[in-house]
Amino acid sequence: MPALSPAQLKAKTTTSQTTATPTPEQVLDRLDFTVMRRLDGLLQGDYRSLFRGGGLDFTDLRDYQPQDDIRHIDWNVTARMNTPFVRQYIEDRDLTAWFLLDRSASMAFGGDPNKSQMLTDTAVAIARLLTRGGNRVGAVLWNNRVQSVIEPRSGRQQVLRLAKHMLTPPIPSNEPTDLARLGHTALASIRRRSLIFVVSDFVTEDGWERPLALLARRHEVIALRILDPAEIDLPNVGLMVMQDAETGEQLMVDTSDRGLRERFAAAALRREEHIEQCARRASMDLHTISTDDDLVRSIVAIAARRKQGRR
Repeated sequence: MPALSPAQLKAKTTTSQTTATPTPEQVLDRLDFTVMRRLDGLLQGDYRSLFRGGGLDFTDLRDYQPQDDIRHIDWNVTARMNTPFVRQYIEDRDLTAWFLLDRSASMAFGGDPNKSQMLTDTAVAIARLLTRGGNRVGAVLWNNRVQSVIEPRSGRQQVLRLAKHMLTPPIPSNEPTDLARLGHTALASIRRRSLIFVVSDFVTEDGWERPLALLARRHEVIALRILDPAEIDLPNVGLMVMQDAETGEQLMVDTSDRGLRERFAAAALRREEHIEQCARRASMDLHTISTDDDLVRSIVAIAARRKQGRR
């Protein structure tokens, strides 16, 4: 049996779900109470600086400065003038944001919450932040093919619509995840300059950064990687049957073997570095949200990193 990559090893569990699936209203009410109220105090309503750059109108040209975003360079004018120029923009009053949501089988990995639950909470919470300011949000739910599209709208009902789709079980796919397809889908369908969140665990076939790099030329793209700690640090629990959630391939491992755990950690580190390199090549901001993190602190950390990056 071929070896499985550490990030794709999935523990086989026989535990049945005994809790009922929450309603969209229950999910939103919970996030309003546990996340939004705390963010109001920590961010002090400074959401536009966190999500700045999605809807922009061109206003003027000026000389390039070292701190400028190279994506704003006007290459035609630069070639004519033989010196770099950048386009200046003003921010639209209304922002359009898209969520590209990976609902592949590997997202079901983890405890309580698992990666799929963290995916739902993250998308719904950020959508709530945006729509409260009158902005529009849309989403593409995807599992190797488009499973549903939510056209951009504003308001609480739009957030409930997103939560309803997220709580519906995804259509299974028998293929390994290929996020490149999602990037090509977004390139073909999202025309108006937007703020795009790619929310995934990035357990995928190689080459996903190329279409997302093209997407980042037209839009501002933020990658939110959902991670479970067990994907990096293999617990010492003795013999364990592990299963690749996407192919069904199983492997018996002895997690009490220290050498195995060290090799697992080393392979996981290489994968982390590979994902970060791909994100840089795609000109995407990459932020990691762990299933054992506090979502409020994660969002505040994203805000701090984005502000620091602009400076």
